[in-house]
Amino acid sequence: MVKGASDRALSIGLVSLGHFVPALPFFLFLPAPDIAALPYIVASTVIHWGYYFFLISAYKQGDLSVAYPIARGAAPVLIALGATIWPGEILSLMAWAGIIGVSCGVAILALSRAQAQSLKVLFPAFITALTVAAYSIVDGIGVRVSGAPLSYIAWLFTAEICVVLFVLLPRLKLIQNNGLKPVLIGFSGGVLSSLSYALALYAQTLAPLALVAAIRETSVILAAIIGVIWFKERPIFMRLAAAFVVAIGVILIVLS
Repeated sequence: MVKGASDRALSIGLVSLGHFVPALPFFLFLPAPDIAALPYIVASTVIHWGYYFFLISAYKQGDLSVAYPIARGAAPVLIALGATIWPGEILSLMAWAGIIGVSCGVAILALSRAQAQSLKVLFPAFITALTVAAYSIVDGIGVRVSGAPLSYIAWLFTAEICVVLFVLLPRLKLIQNNGLKPVLIGFSGGVLSSLSYALALYAQTLAPLALVAAIRETSVILAAIIGVIWFKERPIFMRLAAAFVVAIGVILIVLS
């Protein structure tokens, strides 16, 4: 949705609105998470600002089927490294083999095209991956110390009112001119992504951070397919092959 939007910042604002609105009733009626979780909520909110900025930049510079797999496919590797250092999660040899597979798939995708576009998209896409890893680790620890995962999720998404106000208020006239359809599309995308991340956060209370992230990033396969079918991005073979190499790495991580 963001890649195909004429104003990607507006699209991000509408997605954030789709995070905020469903979370608000839970924020109002659920007990607050443990105070120890509040610094993590603040940190995650700030990191998400960087995530949105570099994601938009990556989509401006390159194709969806290049930018998205780099941004999301590199994240499990970075999360595995970060989780080893911070929470002290130790992974098996098979898990690390899967991580190497993910890295190889991302490398194939990044280097499969010699055009300047791929080189331009590489930097913002990789920085996006760093922000994904950062907020995943922060939220993974925060949701664990919160004592109430659903409350943590509700507070985290409610904090996105900052993004909503900052992005949408200056664009109210543009929203009025565009009509209701783009608003509903962006808002619906936000509701779906909030549900996706809420499930991932809950899963992080049950399993190591890197394993949850790896399963979540199987979406790179769908992104590559969407890129070549919906946006007519080419070449097809290298993009799909790279996405499936990433998927094999993810499967090894899961089986570990």
